[in-house]
Amino acid sequence: MARVELRQLRYFVAVAEELNFGRAAERLLIAGPSLSQQIKALERDLGVRLFDRDRRSVSLTPAGAALLPPTRALLEQADDLKRRAGRLAGSESVRLGYVNWLPPDLTSRTAAVAKVHIDAWVAPSHTQAARVADGSLDLAVCWVRNEDLKRLGLRGRLIGADRLYAVAKGLRTGDVRAGDTDVLIDDDITSWQSWNVYAEELARTTGAREVRISDGAITGPAFFDHVRRCRRPVVNSPKGQTNPIPPDLVRREIVEPKIYWTWSLVWRENEDRPGVLDTVDALCDGVGDLGIHAPDAWLPVDDPYALPR
Repeated sequence: MARVELRQLRYFVAVAEELNFGRAAERLLIAGPSLSQQIKALERDLGVRLFDRDRRSVSLTPAGAALLPPTRALLEQADDLKRRAGRLAGSESVRLGYVNWLPPDLTSRTAAVAKVHIDAWVAPSHTQAARVADGSLDLAVCWVRNEDLKRLGLRGRLIGADRLYAVAKGLRTGDVRAGDTDVLIDDDITSWQSWNVYAEELARTTGAREVRISDGAITGPAFFDHVRRCRRPVVNSPKGQTNPIPPDLVRREIVEPKIYWTWSLVWRENEDRPGVLDTVDALCDGVGDLGIHAPDAWLPVDDPYALPR
């Protein structure tokens, strides 16, 4: 029998509890087709059909119903094994995922409380949050809304923030109003779900103009090609904050309002391991508000750190 991954078993439990692939995919923050493929792969590896499904309903097969309790028990045992191994090692091991930003002093802050292992799989915010929820990660630095925290059973604390700026063609410099910018929205929701949600609200509330694309050029060299085609300055995404700007383009600061993107450190609501909780404190204590609560700052209304409007 092929190797069965714990991640697939967590997916099986989520679908079994929701009895709806769409709701389970939202809960796990993964694309519906990806979830369906993972369940099919699990069924193939186990050699049994776990679900009966048609266009209207999903139900557990007798085999699926029989395997659900031992699967839950196995996942609990796997979590317990990680906790025991951490205690035996004398310093608990904590697995941390991220999108593209981490605190520069992460190692020095956490050295005394846990062995923090940075996960090599760099993935979008919604994917990393889902991996924390399903136990694949202990912590993740990502962008989340209150809605995401509630749905996934997570907690979050502010760990960082980026003030976004715009990139424009020509020689003109100086500030640009948020309402006079363009913001790119990509058709690929698997990769750009979090950014799209953020960008759509930015456009609705500030008057920025949505520009729909389908080439994944929210960041990278192709982003600058879109800037050259647009007549207005284009909002830069947090993934492009450190990319050098080509000599024929210029950076423009966004004002009225100043646009911020927050980074949360997220963990499971029921987390009780001292190493994980101590790591949260070590990374988040003393962070401050990073400018996000200034009178002229903008955050999405469901951002965990947004002040009431």
